Amino acid sequence: MNANAITCREPDTVMGLKRIGATFPSRLSFMPALLRRAAREGWRFEEPVVALDEESVGHILLSVNTGQNVYTLIGYAHRLAPEQRSDRVIATAWDATFTLFDGRPSAEDVARLAANVPKQEAGRCQTSELVLARANKSVRMFEHVAQSLAQGRQPDMAMIRKVGYLMRTTAVYGSGKFGVADRAKIAARPEFAASFHVEMLAVYLIREFSFLVAEHAAKQLGAERAVGLSSDSKRALGIGNATGLGMAPFLINHPGLLHAWFNSKEQALTRVCAQAETSREAWQSFCGLLDQVRCHVAQWRVGDQAYQQRIATLEQELGALQSWCDRGQPKAWRTVLDWSVDKSLDCQELVVSLLIDGHGDLVDELVDQQRAPSESCLLDAAMPLATLVDWLDEYYTWALAYDFDLPENQARFWYTSEEKLEPRYGFRWEEEGSEWEMPLAVARDVAALYDAIPQDVKDLSCGEFLADKPALRAAAIRVQQNVLRPFAEIRGNVIADDCLPIDLLRAKLAFFGAAKFDPKSDLWTRINMYQGAPLPGELAADAGKPWYFCVLPQLEDAA
Repeated sequence: MNANAITCREPDTVMGLKRIGATFPSRLSFMPALLRRAAREGWRFEEPVVALDEESVGHILLSVNTGQNVYTLIGYAHRLAPEQRSDRVIATAWDATFTLFDGRPSAEDVARLAANVPKQEAGRCQTSELVLARANKSVRMFEHVAQSLAQGRQPDMAMIRKVGYLMRTTAVYGSGKFGVADRAKIAARPEFAASFHVEMLAVYLIREFSFLVAEHAAKQLGAERAVGLSSDSKRALGIGNATGLGMAPFLINHPGLLHAWFNSKEQALTRVCAQAETSREAWQSFCGLLDQVRCHVAQWRVGDQAYQQRIATLEQELGALQSWCDRGQPKAWRTVLDWSVDKSLDCQELVVSLLIDGHGDLVDELVDQQRAPSESCLLDAAMPLATLVDWLDEYYTWALAYDFDLPENQARFWYTSEEKLEPRYGFRWEEEGSEWEMPLAVARDVAALYDAIPQDVKDLSCGEFLADKPALRAAAIRVQQNVLRPFAEIRGNVIADDCLPIDLLRAKLAFFGAAKFDPKSDLWTRINMYQGAPLPGELAADAGKPWYFCVLPQLEDAA
């Protein structure tokens, strides 16, 4: 199918800033897609090598054999003073640090990396290292689990429901950052051809690492009385993550990749809605998934009152959807999508995920489209300027609609911190530093390009027009590159006073496969990854199920 084929929803609808901030995971998301591949290809997760001392300090090796390649997570468990524990990017010490090694590491590799991986950015990595990561314990959850297991019993499900993970990552780096292997090294390997699958494999193995460290700690406390985590307890625990502004600019800086992700999802929705008939079996499956999702949303609780109100509204709308479904079946899939159009953005986007998730046979191949296209930073100087004007008029009306003479439309600016080289978000009219602004204001820059073009372009080429206007070249190149990528641009003003960076974060995290977003401000959120996911020994049976909409046991059932 043509990657740019017509979809049943318009890009202007799909790519609104508020709407992408309502994105939910689906079966096309990276974590579930990775686990389906592992199950389909029979990946073999080998017996771990645990080298921890009586204080649970040391290292663990977790290897997976894909049939073509072997990858090993080397996880180092550290002794961390309470005052050193921080999720902030400025932290310099962590409870655990990791690298995903390409192959089986030798004893020399483990020793070399033990001197470097715990230093993270300050360490030295080689091309044999594919991912660099770090994590901190949820101290209360970790101690509860270790003490419970030491006493011969499973942890309290009420506690698991409240926290949901033993450790949370504060960074997972790949693609050449801080010396790890460049993306080009693994891009041709089928298991990592799609976006972020190598990082998601690392996180899946970090989850296993967290179980092993907790069980080892329990053994030190309880000796022979100690038990291991049950399968149910493990599945209820994921890996937490604290994500802030460092992730936000990615979607703007990688328009081709953004198009690949959203286009795959919209193509999937279009394929589902194009079906003329709905079988009774498929309808019953959809209703069963809807029931699961309603329970999942009922267990989604956050401290932010405005976000919790969004969740409450979503609960009500899903109840209405259930009632509507019960009044007659089966219905055409397009009518389900149409039912949602006057509901909240959260409900509309969750319905999209529901529709996609029941049709793996139609949509799973689209995962292969979720990869970075070849990019060029070169201007097509010979292009007639009139063509560029036509493209701006037709495809960038969303950007041209803003009046950037209004202070509120330029109220913010993005910049890079000097200390940690991480993105930050400033107030233009209140703070210094706007001269160091990052080039993320696509709408403003495109509007400036358009305003600078003379009314009578005659026979001018783009090169002739831009010869003495270097500040406008980047915007012109962006238009030339993305005009045939309908989902490459976020239709919003990311420097407006009402822009919420958390909308950018949620869009990317949902494509990872994360759920139960727990915003701590407009600038950062906590999430849970792989909660509900099948364990390595369960992949063959459960990897194809929508585990990312996990439902934890009810308290009365756990009791």
